[in-house]
Amino acid sequence: MVGRALVTGVTGQDGSYLAERLVADGWEVHGLVRSADEAVADGVVVHVGDLAEPDLFDRLLPEVAPDVVHHLAGVSSVAQSWQQPGPTSDLTGGAVARLLAAVASSPGGGPRTVLAASAEVFGAATTSPQDETTPVAPSSPYGAAKAYVLHLGAVYRQAGHHVGSAVLYNHESPRRPATFVTRKITSTVAAIVGGRETALRVGNLDARRDWGWAPDYVDAMVRMAAAETPDDYVVATGAGHTVREFVATAFRAAGVARWEHLVQVDPRLLRPVDSVDLVGDAARARDRLGWAPTVDFAELVARMVEADLQRLDARPRGG
Repeated sequence: MVGRALVTGVTGQDGSYLAERLVADGWEVHGLVRSADEAVADGVVVHVGDLAEPDLFDRLLPEVAPDVVHHLAGVSSVAQSWQQPGPTSDLTGGAVARLLAAVASSPGGGPRTVLAASAEVFGAATTSPQDETTPVAPSSPYGAAKAYVLHLGAVYRQAGHHVGSAVLYNHESPRRPATFVTRKITSTVAAIVGGRETALRVGNLDARRDWGWAPDYVDAMVRMAAAETPDDYVVATGAGHTVREFVATAFRAAGVARWEHLVQVDPRLLRPVDSVDLVGDAARARDRLGWAPTVDFAELVARMVEADLQRLDARPRGG
């Protein structure tokens, strides 16, 4: 399937990989940005807009007339959602309501639409691993907003629109911002090796996550859009690792065998409520979409550490 695609959040980690993938596959790709000076992948047609605009999608969908919409934009930080629950609710949840209303009013039932949900919809789950039948039980404002996204998608799908949600478990890459714990770990490990930092400060070392490679998760979303029948899909590796394991693997990838004395737990970095065992079962995606992860945990961490070491080498001392 090739046509015209609209990608929101096109400058983020997932959006940039998705735009590059779609362009390479022959799609005409349009991207939503907040300002015209933001960098986007080569070949992307830029449209400026703000998710908070009440009529953003009412004007954007007729203007672009996409065959597929990949909606990735919104608040992407659990920590930020605790600090700004109102904006998180509107930009992550309310914007999807406005998007799907515009999709529903488009000719022919509207474009195929893939929504980015999150494993945080299962933040207070009592069983692990989680799949599409696991009861939705968020434990943060971010998770609650993504739960709204998941439910909205189902409502519009039941109304006859091609809408599915990708329940994305943690997925990383060198493009992940350093505000996320994974990039904070790999960039700080690189800085310690380079003599520019002396310690890594983290929060809950025992939190357990299912970490995958971001381009693999983008592949799942491409497959979802192409599927004849829409549905919701858990996208995960099925393998859980603690933050402590991530730290140890990062130091090992950087050639540091003894690292414990370099790590400090900072109580200020602990979340009010932390999901401690989020691991996903992606059997539905495997069986229906033919999707499977291609990069394992150790290789993922090693790639991120290597990229941060290269960044460090390219940066002047004091820069």
